[in-house]
Amino acid sequence: MNVKEEIIKILPKPANKIKVAHIITAKNPRLEENPDYVVKDRKAMEALGFNVEDIDIKGKTEKDLRKILAGKDVIYVQGGNTFYLLKYIRESGFDKVIKDLINKGVIYIGVSAGSIVAGPTIETAGWKHVDRNEVGLKDLTGMNLVPFNVFVHYGPEHTGTVGEELKKTKYPLHILNDSQAILIKDGKVEIVGEGKEAVI
Repeated sequence: MNVKEEIIKILPKPANKIKVAHIITAKNPRLEENPDYVVKDRKAMEALGFNVEDIDIKGKTEKDLRKILAGKDVIYVQGGNTFYLLKYIRESGFDKVIKDLINKGVIYIGVSAGSIVAGPTIETAGWKHVDRNEVGLKDLTGMNLVPFNVFVHYGPEHTGTVGEELKKTKYPLHILNDSQAILIKDGKVEIVGEGKEAVI
């Protein structure tokens, strides 16, 4: 929601008519309550007039998700632990459902982990050693919604790490700070938000 002005520009109808599926699965599974960033984003969306429903895909089936997500205009996949999120994306069939929804014009918005899983792999989640693979995920293949990986929460202190890891990866990379997002519309890729994209 740091780039909410850009989100408003691409909405197919007025904000008060928008139904959002707020996917909160990536939040720390040990927490009973939603962490601050989940609550903050939900409140920001509601302040815009969005009708927001929190949804945890853990324990859901593909059939469940097709029913739950039917009629939603935006699928907003929240941040948290990328490995945990990808585990339940696969187990629930969310990856299949979301591709069908996008093809029908539904908007996918990924935040942090939610943007990383959209790429061909989630390898960037481990580059800063903040995101731990606590679920023992061996296959780091992402949903392949986009043909590039994403590095999130970038600051100048990450330049060395990203530079070293870039030598080992075979995929193109986009680097985002917390005031930026990637907009993909009709096949065109554009960085939106504040400042230029970091180049390493």
